[in-house]
Amino acid sequence: MSDSPARTEIGDLAAYAAAVQTAVAASAAYYGEGDSPLDDDAFDRLVRGIAAYEAEHPDEVLPESPAGKVAGGAVVGDVPHTVPMLSLDNVFSAEGLRMWAARLVRRLGREVAAWSVEPKLDGMAISARYRGGRLVRLVTRGDGAAGDDVSHCAGMILGLPARLARPLTVELRGEVLMTRAQFEAANAARTAAVGTTFANPRSAAAGSLRTRDHPYKVEMTFFAYGALPVDGTDDETAARLRDLPHSRVMELVAGLGANTAAATSAPGTTATSIEGVLERVEEIAALRAGLDFGIDGIVIKADAAADQADAGLSSRAPRWAVAYKLPAVEKITRLLDVEWNVGRTGVIAPRAVLEPVEVDGSTVTYATLHNAADIERRGLMIGDHVTVYKAGDVIPRVEAPVVHLRSGQERPVEIPAACPRCGDEIDASQQRWRCVRGRACHAVVSVRYAVARDQFDIEGLGEGRIDQLIATGLITDFADLFTLTHEQVIALDRMGETSTTALLAAIEGAKAKPLNKVFCALGVRGTGRSMSRRIARHFATMDAIRAADAAAFQEVEGVGPERAAVLVAEIAELAPLIDKLVAAGVTMTEPGAAGPAAREAPGEDAPSLPLAGMSVVATGAMSGPLDGLSRDRVNELIERAGGTASSSVSARTSLLVAGERAGSKKARAERLGIEIVTPEEFAARVAAFL
Repeated sequence: MSDSPARTEIGDLAAYAAAVQTAVAASAAYYGEGDSPLDDDAFDRLVRGIAAYEAEHPDEVLPESPAGKVAGGAVVGDVPHTVPMLSLDNVFSAEGLRMWAARLVRRLGREVAAWSVEPKLDGMAISARYRGGRLVRLVTRGDGAAGDDVSHCAGMILGLPARLARPLTVELRGEVLMTRAQFEAANAARTAAVGTTFANPRSAAAGSLRTRDHPYKVEMTFFAYGALPVDGTDDETAARLRDLPHSRVMELVAGLGANTAAATSAPGTTATSIEGVLERVEEIAALRAGLDFGIDGIVIKADAAADQADAGLSSRAPRWAVAYKLPAVEKITRLLDVEWNVGRTGVIAPRAVLEPVEVDGSTVTYATLHNAADIERRGLMIGDHVTVYKAGDVIPRVEAPVVHLRSGQERPVEIPAACPRCGDEIDASQQRWRCVRGRACHAVVSVRYAVARDQFDIEGLGEGRIDQLIATGLITDFADLFTLTHEQVIALDRMGETSTTALLAAIEGAKAKPLNKVFCALGVRGTGRSMSRRIARHFATMDAIRAADAAAFQEVEGVGPERAAVLVAEIAELAPLIDKLVAAGVTMTEPGAAGPAAREAPGEDAPSLPLAGMSVVATGAMSGPLDGLSRDRVNELIERAGGTASSSVSARTSLLVAGERAGSKKARAERLGIEIVTPEEFAARVAAFL
């Protein structure tokens, strides 16, 4: 990644003046009502462009320019800060971080004792002042020297105790943000009260903090990132806050009852080298998609108090801390249309068609819209500017319309009155609408899914051949494949004796696939390859699966009450298809699985599996007996041997299979003291299941 981030190109004085005006207005809107017309990335690009123009034309710099100012110079509060609340300088690559660290080492004249590494939470910075352990005032960052009093919001912010665990006089500093769930709830409340939504969680938090009279209830969350003494702090506490390393200060803050990053799946940690810092940066970045709140980078600080004191501050930022910025995962673009697609189970799913926009390194033209109710609740209209969110490999989704940018030319989204594929009725009894014909509405997709590599893996059944089989009426679902005759297949276009024999042999061989493949082929809502393996391993036979109620399904790892109810209903609906598979001689058992009856039989021991009760992560390139196996095949092997396959290393991980280029997962496992084995050692442990 380059450490020269993209910027808006500004060619002359007129363009520069217009850019300054745009940036100042956007900053004022964001720090006012939280409704900036620019997303964070667009604003940052604009300010970088302004700064670049000013560097080349120092005589033309306008006094209102936002470059180099805290909060873009837009906010002047009336409550002075005890110590300035500064911004952070940014780096954008590993090389940029190394260069910054080298400058700090030169300034100090010594190596940095240790580095603190924490997620950079995407919220609104505030200070919380406590006197005798009681919260007495909340102040926004403002221009860094003074901010606004937002104490009226104290009761709306989780993680910010009204009273500390000890009666200390102290100031906590941190970010106020909205989690995904809080953002959804706030949008629902705001829509009901005033008919509009927030653009994104960050602007929702900013706007809600500044609104004194709320016509609706919102909830936010506080995460502390620092603490400092104030007038009235006792000498012992003041000395600890000044002299302890930052990491120890955060432990103290957590002990007082305030939220810190330690309470999340991306806790802060320390490293003794920049290479160790970069490993932690990779780990936090990998967790980004699964976090319940937004992060836009990772903060790296000199951990020791002496290093911080000796490094000092610039007018805008501390010299001992920097933000490693991650690619933007949120952009504003235009909603051009909504398409209604029918999936293999008959679910009718809307999809947003977007004006192409680059998000997190890829061009996004489509995004998820969950259902019709979701569209109506968000108040989306064709032509709206919308906030699009994407993190990691997660499919992009539309967060909300940017209502204040509406021109009056927008039009309502047309909700279908009938199935958009077959024209039959829609079952709207649940939030996710379905065609009343269910899987029969889109038999082609259902069959294609069932015969794919991770299900029955029937070679010779390409899309064209499946279309032909359905069009000629030879099959109506994938169970019919197992009753095809030689005469029926050879009569198809472009099918000779050799190809017919090969196809029928492949279909016959698919009958022997284990239960987990059969169950996955059914396409039960709420399941995939991994969940199908868990269900098959738990129940051992299709009969046991069909007899299970919701309570029995909840005994399977990862199945909660809602999913369990869906599983029971789906399996009942699939009964005719399952009956056809049984009659055709398809395997309905899972090799090596005992099933509930065997596990509960008195006096009998359950079969001993080498990975029983273990959470196993495989990473890096596999070698030896596992050479060439895909990650999904390795995960399947883990679960056949009794373990649970996971994709991330945590304190709950029992074993890491580390191949070549294992990277940050191996480093994290080493820090956590998790057992690490090579692919060859792992293969020997599960040899009976290879």
